[in-house]
Amino acid sequence: MISKHTIDLIFETARVEEVIGDFVQLKKSGSNYKGLSPFSDERTPSFMVSPAKQIWKDFSSGKGGNAVSFLMEHEHFSYPEALRFLAKKYNIEIEETEVSVEQQQEIDQRESLFVVSDYANKYFQEILFTNPKGIAIGLSYFKERGYREEIIKKFQLGYCLDEWDNFTITALANGFEKEYLEKTGLTIVKDDKQFDRFKGRVMFPIHSMSGRVLGFGGRTLSSEKNIAKYVNSPESEIYHKSHILYGIFQAKKEIVKEDTCYLVEGYTDVISLHQAGIENVVASSGTALTPEQIRLIRRLTNNITVLFDGDAAGIKAAIRGIDLILEEGMNVRVLMFPDGDDPDSFAKKVSTDELKSFLIENAKDFINFKVALLLEDAKSDPVKKAALIRDIVSSIAKIQDNIQREIYVQECAHLMHISEEVLFNELAQLHKKELKELHGVSIPDKKQFKVLKAPTSEETQETYLQFLEREIVKLLLLHGNTKLDFIDWIDHHDENGKYIQKEVVNNNTVFEEIYLQLQTDEIEFTHELFRMIYFEIIRLFQENEKIQSEALVNHEILEIAREVTNILMEDEKYIIGDWNKREVYVKPKTHDKEVVKSVTDCILNLRRNLVNKKITELKNQLKEIELDNNQEHIEMIMKYKGLEMMLSDKLGREV
Repeated sequence: MISKHTIDLIFETARVEEVIGDFVQLKKSGSNYKGLSPFSDERTPSFMVSPAKQIWKDFSSGKGGNAVSFLMEHEHFSYPEALRFLAKKYNIEIEETEVSVEQQQEIDQRESLFVVSDYANKYFQEILFTNPKGIAIGLSYFKERGYREEIIKKFQLGYCLDEWDNFTITALANGFEKEYLEKTGLTIVKDDKQFDRFKGRVMFPIHSMSGRVLGFGGRTLSSEKNIAKYVNSPESEIYHKSHILYGIFQAKKEIVKEDTCYLVEGYTDVISLHQAGIENVVASSGTALTPEQIRLIRRLTNNITVLFDGDAAGIKAAIRGIDLILEEGMNVRVLMFPDGDDPDSFAKKVSTDELKSFLIENAKDFINFKVALLLEDAKSDPVKKAALIRDIVSSIAKIQDNIQREIYVQECAHLMHISEEVLFNELAQLHKKELKELHGVSIPDKKQFKVLKAPTSEETQETYLQFLEREIVKLLLLHGNTKLDFIDWIDHHDENGKYIQKEVVNNNTVFEEIYLQLQTDEIEFTHELFRMIYFEIIRLFQENEKIQSEALVNHEILEIAREVTNILMEDEKYIIGDWNKREVYVKPKTHDKEVVKSVTDCILNLRRNLVNKKITELKNQLKEIELDNNQEHIEMIMKYKGLEMMLSDKLGREV
């Protein structure tokens, strides 16, 4: 693990404007920089970088954070990968924390597998481009398929010589251990013999999301029937084929930009589509689609279009994949190529514009796809038609969003000429069956879909409470260290015994004022994220006697870092549009009196909201108790009503 000292040094050294400047063209805008969003297609800049705060905000997508979070969002690195990338960029030596002998051995072994795979990848590429046999056999094969040299290099394609152990001997001579050559599957060891797994094959390296080589696919160039056409690396500590998609590294940026992913079956489909200008495409590499592969795509987009040729096996695979994609909460469309074509062959037949038009115009919603595919055979047979309807309903049942699911029911009813009520009943039966299988219990018949109700008063209170909690966090982040005069009222009796409230002025920091007021009323945050941020602010103040927002922007919990960044960059959205040039003038910097009023109002509103919530609880209890036992509840309600009126009076509002 990377030590805390190294992580702190990386954050101290890395400059957010320099890191982002490697990926986005930034222009100076006052004390900040702005540019076009790398996460959406736009013409007017909505992307802002603040060197002073060392944070960025993309107002078009809502994303934001620090240098590390940018790399995680844009390059889809994991947190450690982003840290290592920055350490390399700024020549920072990574110090690892102490781990057990077993843990270190595991880390070393895993890293050794990556090193061996990387070496093999470079070796196969070198053979392809410099070895006479590699050029004559491997490179000529790729060029015969129509691949240009730049696309061959983009996907790092290679060739393994048709010799028993040329690669293995070369790797051993370069200091690599046979143990790791065997564990990656590059070398097969039997007794005292060894030979190259990919002998005589053109090579397709398989990359992780961040670009590390995990394994290989190798295609034979032999025409012998007893030789497998494709061979993949075996499962290892770094290669799990059900968790990997071919081409994800090369496609990830375009998937995010286009907000959709094309899913194909093989390596050559991906490469041919890339060469034709369709770069947001990945392949399941001949394996049945898995939930893990779908979730990998979901990190980049919620939209998948499955592309396949029209053979029977392809159709069955597409139908199975549809339900899996729906179960993962994603939107799915399906496209079938003309008879005799697959993505690879079709991409070579047409121009880029024709290909793009074909993909847009022929992609079908999964219901329309199933109906078009199966209805012709079923429409004259009532039993087959009923089975088709049940098949479609079973797919609809996997959709998680209630509104989307109801729309699909309406669409299915229209296409199949059947009532919505029948389809809803079928969905309800499927739901009952699923619950029984999961929990072993039966549930009474009940219509599964209801009209969405307006939010209750309790739900409205809950939403307002979260708004107030966020406002408190915002005040602490923006003004927590500022010392101001706050007015408080103390219960007091005058010399005649009359009850009055005496005004007292306290000179506190904004943090001290908010903390003391919340502690006095034992108020706890209800929203998990705002509670975490609040406790982190308390910890920072206790350790340093001030709030350091940069510590929260660089927080290891990404949800905290993102929300703090959102709050700190809210005012920058007015700067991004050059409003002054349009004679629209932004509100000037907040004055001390406004901060005091905001803090006071926020705390009073928070108290009033909690009092109102208590009144609602007491009223609900009142409905459930006997009439002759309700006097105590009524008195309690009246007391809380009085407290609510007092708070409203302080706020200058009427109840």
